Amino acid sequence: MGRAFEYRRAAKEKRWDKMSRIFPKLGKAITVAAKSGGEDPDLNPALRTAIQNAKAQNMPKANIDAAIKRASGKDAENYTEELYEGKGPFGTMFMVECMTDNHTRTVANMKWMFNKWGQGLVPSGSMEFMFSRKAVVEFQKPEMDIEELEMALIDAGLEELDENDGVMYAYADFTDFGSLTSAVEELGIEITKANLQRIPNDTIELTDEQMEEVEKLLDKIEEDDDVQQVFTNIA
Repeated sequence: MGRAFEYRRAAKEKRWDKMSRIFPKLGKAITVAAKSGGEDPDLNPALRTAIQNAKAQNMPKANIDAAIKRASGKDAENYTEELYEGKGPFGTMFMVECMTDNHTRTVANMKWMFNKWGQGLVPSGSMEFMFSRKAVVEFQKPEMDIEELEMALIDAGLEELDENDGVMYAYADFTDFGSLTSAVEELGIEITKANLQRIPNDTIELTDEQMEEVEKLLDKIEEDDDVQQVFTNIA
């Protein structure tokens, strides 16, 4: 399968390693998870995962606690999850996951960005068949035998297990997200990151010059406060 969603990962993480951008996005995910499933991470797998992801980005505990408390506040925002599909330059395809309290603002921003730096948005569902939605769980390579690890996770929906520089990536269908994360935790393995990814079924290669043009659009999308994750078909 590979991890095409991790294209140019170093560059992307460098851009996202700015507290003014990443912490509000992580906090929003925590608040939404707490509001929908309760404020106890032991009883709310979605919240537990959101907290783990925040910790992986070194988000302070005070920020995490504040995000959880906002879920029960009188002025807690009503966020909705939205997916936008658009075409970028040179045959690139974008799937943009947003979490917003203002649909009008978000859709206007998406239209503006794709019209200016890409080829526009496309009707909802147009690109779904081009991407496979997968649960991806990341953790440090454990001491146990890898074959034993695979066998222990197969019943939880594991489809593939990869390793890269001591980091393990467990893949499953998106419907098995909860069972896979629970199975990893039951083995005593600490999850460093877990989320749902949209992995392209086919990818395209770009030249450095073309990538510079595409990154103009990519940078603008990732700067938007409503954007949570961006996926493309770039190799």
